[in-house]
Amino acid sequence: QSKLDFFRKLGYGKQDICKVLENLGQEALEDDVLKELIRMGSKPQALESQTQPSPLKLVARGSCNPSPGSEWLGEDDSSDHLRPIVIDGSNVAMSHGNKEVFSCWGIQLAVDWFRERGHTYIKVFVPLWRKEPPRQDSPIADQHILEELEKQSILVYTPSRKVKGKRVVCYDDRYIVKVAYEKDGVIVSNDHYRDLQNENPEWKWFIEQRLLMYSFVSNRFMPPDDPLGRHGPTLNNFLSKKPVLPEPTWQPCPYGKKCTYGNKCKFYHPERMHQAQLSVADELRAKIKDPFSLGKEEEQRNCSP
Repeated sequence: QSKLDFFRKLGYGKQDICKVLENLGQEALEDDVLKELIRMGSKPQALESQTQPSPLKLVARGSCNPSPGSEWLGEDDSSDHLRPIVIDGSNVAMSHGNKEVFSCWGIQLAVDWFRERGHTYIKVFVPLWRKEPPRQDSPIADQHILEELEKQSILVYTPSRKVKGKRVVCYDDRYIVKVAYEKDGVIVSNDHYRDLQNENPEWKWFIEQRLLMYSFVSNRFMPPDDPLGRHGPTLNNFLSKKPVLPEPTWQPCPYGKKCTYGNKCKFYHPERMHQAQLSVADELRAKIKDPFSLGKEEEQRNCSP
């Protein structure tokens, strides 16, 4: 029942889960069940589809209804113009702790940064064994932050258990990439997930295009302004569902109305908006392509008063 409830929270149908458990057995690991669901091609369903449909509501003219099936994992951000955020909690915490301490404060800094930008869908994945008391070989700082984020439905623990004294841990990276891929969101991590890129070609493209790396500077979470390089989108466009392209700007002519170059001037003249503004090179190319049409235009200009 616990496994059934866990995978239903992820949005999978009850019939698919029961079918996989019948094939693998009730003692199968959660990681194996998830692999089988992915192999079967089962996709998460909206949680609303499991309940009775709500009655129709009157909508004002010009407004848009959210498309059905656009939500799972318990939240709906269809009306939000910002992309969902999926944070690799272990990667962020270890990075803030200088790879020596699992610093939960680093996770809180990352969550606060996206909250201030207006993101409504934020999920953090952390292995379940991080709830255990810290040990010398795996120290944890500010562990109470994990409990607070879990109460806010932001933090999600990936399953783990002990078998004959040994800890069996599910692969949390697969949860992170799968949720971000299904939600068409952004992965926040400094990990490249090369093993998952080789596992699924669709995930390979998604990780290359939607991975947001970061740095911590004096307890400040700082992602780059150009996540995909100098020639890629800006950070605002990278995190938006509908990127805004910059409008082309024209450099005004420094001489203004005193310019004597006429149509040969390569700068912008607001007083000549309805006149052709060709550079010298473009005008020469036009003459070479169609010299007769340009000659007729010159005759018409000379005959016109």
